[in-house]
Amino acid sequence: MTKIFSGTVVSNKMKDTIVVSVERYEKHPRYAKFIKRRKKFKVHDLGNTAKIGDTVQIVETRPISKDKNFKLITS
Repeated sequence: MTKIFSGTVVSNKMKDTIVVSVERYEKHPRYAKFIKRRKKFKVHDLGNTAKIGDTVQIVETRPISKDKNFKLITS
């Protein structure tokens, strides 16, 4: 089962790599309050097509490098 996330591009300074911030809401197990959680993923973007602030979709793939396990679907 492949994971597909959508998030916002926060950095595109590396060659063929962007950093995407993915937000999700989760319910606190004890207090039942909804909390915003955020995680950053390094994503393979061949040709550096995405710009900072773009909303993109990413999909999990084989390891491309030490930190990159995702690639860009749509920009």
